[in-house]
Amino acid sequence: MRDVRDALYVARNTDGKLVRRPMSPHLQIWRWPIAMAVSITHRVTGVGLGIGTLLLTWWLVAAATSDAAFDFIQWFLGTPIGIFVLFCWTLSLLLHLCSGIRHLAWDAGFGFEPQAYRLTSWIVYAVGIAATVLIWIVGLVIW
Repeated sequence: MRDVRDALYVARNTDGKLVRRPMSPHLQIWRWPIAMAVSITHRVTGVGLGIGTLLLTWWLVAAATSDAAFDFIQWFLGTPIGIFVLFCWTLSLLLHLCSGIRHLAWDAGFGFEPQAYRLTSWIVYAVGIAATVLIWIVGLVIW
């Protein structure tokens, strides 16, 4: 087994000379920078928004189909699992929105300095989470 693994690290340089390729560090070795976490979160929340859109479509189709179908989805969304799914969808929406606004600033040429890059990464999480909690407090307590 060791010989096979060692063979995978052998390559040729541009002169044709055999060289040993460097091993890429595993994710457990690297400390995740906040910007990397925001980038991964942006992609994951995009998938979450797609799934949440299917849920919204189900809700709209049920409303147009029959009272029984609409009652079922309303019941499902009122269960702890349904509330959790709606909370995650709200969080996905707001994190993706904040990250998208950050991308718009980059498109305009702002925020590429390392200090600004890290600061805006933390702002994406802070604003996204705070806005989600605020929306749910308003939605559950006031209404």
